[in-house]
Amino acid sequence: MAVQHFNQVELSRRWRLSPRTLERWRYRGTGPRYLKVGGRVVYRLEDIETFEAERLRATGTKKAAVPAKPLRLVRA
Repeated sequence: MAVQHFNQVELSRRWRLSPRTLERWRYRGTGPRYLKVGGRVVYRLEDIETFEAERLRATGTKKAAVPAKPLRLVRA
């Protein structure tokens, strides 16, 4: 079975976001896994689908509420 790869522009179109966002995610280490081959960045379809599955949420689920920190009064 052949492995399918997406470049940065193709993946940004799939997810309807800026290619720059993918660059930022790579820099921060928060995006999907990627390969760097000969100076080119490519994403394997398998890694893209894994990244999507990890972020799948059921309708109606809520994130844990984080209590807000009390405001501090700053006097001039």
